[in-house]
Amino acid sequence: MIETGLTGFVRGCSCPRFDTLEDVGGVDASFGRMVCSSMLPRERVIETINHRKPDRVPVYAWVSANLNDKITERFGSCEAFEDHYEFDYAHLFGGPSTYDTERHKQLCGELGRLPEPPEMLDLPMTDPNDMAAYQAVIDGIRHHKTERGRFVYMQTPGFFEAMNGVFGIENHLSYLLLYPDEIHELYSRQAEWNKAFAMNCIDLGVDMVHVSDDWGAQAGLMFSPKVWWEMIFPYHKRVIEAVKSRGCYVSLHSDGNVMSVLDGIVELGFDVVHPYQESAGMDYSVYRSKYMDKFTVMGGLDVQTTIGFGKLDVLRAEIERVLGMFKDGGLLYCTTHFIQNHCSIDELVFAYDLIHDIVRKQ
Repeated sequence: MIETGLTGFVRGCSCPRFDTLEDVGGVDASFGRMVCSSMLPRERVIETINHRKPDRVPVYAWVSANLNDKITERFGSCEAFEDHYEFDYAHLFGGPSTYDTERHKQLCGELGRLPEPPEMLDLPMTDPNDMAAYQAVIDGIRHHKTERGRFVYMQTPGFFEAMNGVFGIENHLSYLLLYPDEIHELYSRQAEWNKAFAMNCIDLGVDMVHVSDDWGAQAGLMFSPKVWWEMIFPYHKRVIEAVKSRGCYVSLHSDGNVMSVLDGIVELGFDVVHPYQESAGMDYSVYRSKYMDKFTVMGGLDVQTTIGFGKLDVLRAEIERVLGMFKDGGLLYCTTHFIQNHCSIDELVFAYDLIHDIVRKQ
């Protein structure tokens, strides 16, 4: 058994998909200011994912990667920024890496190049049950979920994206066609690793397994839909079925335009899709008319076109447009990716002051 220090979360417990608000636990009294509205943060997110109308649109932002120093100077820390704007959910990172970076580096040195798929089959994966590597996950759950009542989702690897660092993305794209048998074998063992990793995260108390697997370019997939269905779909299906068997939510991150496989994303059973990138041609009208009862969008604040460019009138108009469109549900409001370092702290504060105000007045 794993001792997590988290009330109610021990190894072997599942993460239930709550159907009623009465099923959801409370929040540390020291953060009582965060429960002034009719729902707790985690309740609000769960209602939205379950295709019901929350008391307001849930809010979050990916800010720490590029803006930590600016935020810390103004607010004291990124955690203080998140508390100030009363974020409803949180993105967790941690756990073991899929491959030992030193062994991969050694293999590259021996080959004098990046490895090809047959050579990668000889490189073992790490142990997903190395529980010492999950301390950041435990700490994140305690900070966000236990103490602040937030919904927490956990970054987990996909398949195409996971192997891009091993092969290089250009090489990987060609290997989908040149080495299909070896890629299937690599993806198959990745699926078993991903399942074990996800089960450990669920045991620790995450609310949603977040699968990061970029497939999209600016105008469409980086490979054909046929390749996606044959090479990508089966392995996601294997992992998602395991996650759903535990009663846990599952979300997808894929930048770019993935419109051509939205029906496949629905068939896989993803509950949430991030970022559903409008600036890459992902049409909200199509989502609202065809998919809004199938999955929930996480996104809405575009880092490619909207925030970080010093155009506050445009920023205001876009925030008002998107939040107005989804005031009755269907959206977990969030940045489409990490806000870039060209965004000033004043613009960030302008945006989140506005967001904080709008969602509480709708």
